[in-house]
Amino acid sequence: MKKVFSKPKSLKDVPFRYCPGCGHSIAHRLIGEVIDQLGIREITIGIAPVGCAVFAYDYFDIDMLEIPHGRPPAAATGMKRVCPDKIIFTYQGDGDLAAIGTAEIIHAANRGENITIFFINNVNYGMTGGQMAPTTLIGQRTTTSPAGRSPDLAGYPIHVSELLSVLEGTSFIARGSLDSYKNIILTKKYIEKAFIYQLENKGFSFVEMLSPCPTDWGMTPEESLKWLRENMLKEFKLGVIKDKWKNA
Repeated sequence: MKKVFSKPKSLKDVPFRYCPGCGHSIAHRLIGEVIDQLGIREITIGIAPVGCAVFAYDYFDIDMLEIPHGRPPAAATGMKRVCPDKIIFTYQGDGDLAAIGTAEIIHAANRGENITIFFINNVNYGMTGGQMAPTTLIGQRTTTSPAGRSPDLAGYPIHVSELLSVLEGTSFIARGSLDSYKNIILTKKYIEKAFIYQLENKGFSFVEMLSPCPTDWGMTPEESLKWLRENMLKEFKLGVIKDKWKNA
């Protein structure tokens, strides 16, 4: 009989060190479950950068690379071109991918690299103290925007998924959320489709996951979920944003 709560083989048997209520542990489990279900563990290589995502190599029981801040898409490009038979994914936060890594993600997407990107969006820089990120909401207080983000001073939140969707090279782009059972199950489906598209050589796939960050938001885990639903879900709409092959 299958154990409902058994640990995915693609995750190591170690406890997560993430803050209570953080979405990274849920995202890890979803990715691990999909890797197991697709039977691709032995051919999968994960790439993590700087930030909270840096700990991914401690938890995924697959081959992992650690890459400088913002550069995982470039490393994934090289790895996939050298090893086209491997499944390559990057696991990145919003401070990493949407700030210092903007050039890397845009050009990898525009080239249509046959890689998969997992993007954790918690609207701040998680590891370094909760500073304002490119995704930070208007009016949101962070350590570098104590009065709230002002569009006059810092511009507007970047909608990375929508930004990438207009590029010809992208194949599948979706945004899920880690705030509820319903949204977690939907996010897992997006993860699975992203991997399948890579297996089928259909090009660049990208899954954004809205994630709570109780510690840097200064909230309890319960409060952070409520804040995500009342604020982030209004700014960042969930669903499939682009599916190039849906009717092919």
